[in-house]
Amino acid sequence: MPCEGPVHLRRAGIADAAGIAHVYVVGWQEAHIGLVPPEYAACMRAKAREELWRGEIAMDGPDRTPWVALIDERIVGFASGGLARDDDADSGMGEIYQVYVEPACWRRGIGSSLLRHVVRDLHHHGFERAGLWVITGNAPARAFAEKHGWSTDGATRFEDCGGTQVEQVRYLHALR
Repeated sequence: MPCEGPVHLRRAGIADAAGIAHVYVVGWQEAHIGLVPPEYAACMRAKAREELWRGEIAMDGPDRTPWVALIDERIVGFASGGLARDDDADSGMGEIYQVYVEPACWRRGIGSSLLRHVVRDLHHHGFERAGLWVITGNAPARAFAEKHGWSTDGATRFEDCGGTQVEQVRYLHALR
């Protein structure tokens, strides 16, 4: 799909779940070609993600729902964050859960804008720092994080999808 026209950001509503799920699946699959086994990529299904996002958005308060980026009311990106889910996290640590942009819209500053909005939200909610997990071999995603001042702290974890394990590395960033 073309990615032309002005982009605007707003908070997600339940009706945005399908658009978020679509962007997640196509963005995730394109970003991870050759980095994960095909069995792992096959676990990414838009319909299942749509139901997940409907539930998440319904539970979140209006100041905690994900941000969506739109062109002509079509969702082309989204980002979300909240309380860090790591075992070693304390109450001052937030997490960027996801930043995804439709591949046709990469390198237009949309991901950067979404990231800044979620970082601002985390800071507003009292978090002092945040983590961001990236698949270890995803050089573009790692460069994106580093460009925005994030740095690795040496922590790694493995994510399972259909019995396939993929290594991730954690980035941290102070929220000032």
